[in-house]
Amino acid sequence: MQISTEPLTPEAFAPFGDVLAATGAPDRIINAGMCGRFHDRARLDFGPEGRAGVSIFKAIPRALPYVFDLLERHPEGSQCFVPMTADPFLVIVAPDAGGKPGQPRAFLTDGAQAINFHRGTWHGVLTPLAEPGLFAVVDRIGTTANLEEVTLDPPVTVIAGQ
Repeated sequence: MQISTEPLTPEAFAPFGDVLAATGAPDRIINAGMCGRFHDRARLDFGPEGRAGVSIFKAIPRALPYVFDLLERHPEGSQCFVPMTADPFLVIVAPDAGGKPGQPRAFLTDGAQAINFHRGTWHGVLTPLAEPGLFAVVDRIGTTANLEEVTLDPPVTVIAGQ
């Protein structure tokens, strides 16, 4: 199977999570008029027994075309990826189809966007397209298992969209 990348837009990504970006007018002006605040852009969810944790991930960059066969989801909480460089990265998601991933989609960020996967969203692994592949990740810290993985057979190839 082969899929093409799509631009990451809030509307297209809405079934899977939130797009975080400083676009349009800020919601508030703060710091004596020197800072625009784009307020409350992600629906963070850590469940009743979890708490927010901030980790730093450093992932090996990939290139297009990109072949993947692993999707995962976090049933206990959301997961937010904030790039620490201004480089685009690949975001792979799939709807739930009876407890398994459905048809995958691939989004390409514009280099000034972060994403938040809603709780239970099937997604690919962190896929930077440039060095150093550095991200701040806000996700659930807790004692219960928060990871389900599925291996796809056959694998899926992502190619650059038009």
